[in-house]
Amino acid sequence: MTEVLYGLDAVTPAPSVLTIGNFDGVHVGHRALLQQAVTHARAGEVRSVVMTFDPHPNAILGRGEAPKKIQPLNDRLATLAASGVDLVIVMPFTPELAALEAAQFVKDVLLDPLEVIRVVVGDNFRFGRDAEGDVDYLANAGKQHGFVVDVFELLELDGVAVSSTKLRERIARGDMAWSAAALRRPFALTGEVVHGEARGRQLGFPTANVAVDDDLVFPGNGVYACVATIAGEQFAAVTNVGVRPTFGGLEPRIEVHLIDVSKDLYGQTLTVAFIARIRDERAFDGVDALIAQIAKDRDHARAMLAVHGAN
Repeated sequence: MTEVLYGLDAVTPAPSVLTIGNFDGVHVGHRALLQQAVTHARAGEVRSVVMTFDPHPNAILGRGEAPKKIQPLNDRLATLAASGVDLVIVMPFTPELAALEAAQFVKDVLLDPLEVIRVVVGDNFRFGRDAEGDVDYLANAGKQHGFVVDVFELLELDGVAVSSTKLRERIARGDMAWSAAALRRPFALTGEVVHGEARGRQLGFPTANVAVDDDLVFPGNGVYACVATIAGEQFAAVTNVGVRPTFGGLEPRIEVHLIDVSKDLYGQTLTVAFIARIRDERAFDGVDALIAQIAKDRDHARAMLAVHGAN
């Protein structure tokens, strides 16, 4: 069973194979690092460790706003644990950590608490004050201190290098197919079902308004074929992400309509997995035109989910 620790104080020094990074989303590139770390650790009969950071370094370093998260921290930790690593360490990214020189980072973070024998990183890994440490610096430190460094180039999908930054961009523009391939799972959001304006029910298509943390990345405004999960039960769904321009809305919302199902969902936790984009969000001339389009969207979603084997 994977152990999760916050910070290094409770870590017992022991020989370790470490992979280190932010790991937002735990995409295919991250999974390659994790698999390498686990494989080498098992072969050497030592522990496998993954180190992630919270909050995002940008929030501390003053490089503008921290990027929207692909996953909440708890989901990230669960996905990391599912990789089979022995230990997940959440490093609080503090001004003190950011101020460590690269050599001190190697000693205080890699060597003393973890006794690393191998470090697995992506080729864009940077560390230490002002990001002075790179993979070449790390490799030289390894030669000096007796640990091996494995460096992975970014993986590509459809000619595009997979990174958390690129993944956020693809999600934000509604590219669910590329995002699912990069994540090896559909992109999903989870939140509590809250009361809205009940317009969907008045139109004959009741929707669950899902309250999602605003520090998470949202799919681009539009209509999507989705799978909704409530209390472990899955339902075909059509979801609108956006501001409801027909009614002059301003704040973005996620509104989920369960296809052919009527349930009271208020107060429940709902996870919506985005399978495919149906269309852009747009304003309609009147309520009748909107109702007709929603019916088409529902039927389109039903057919798309059948094709994806997700209904």
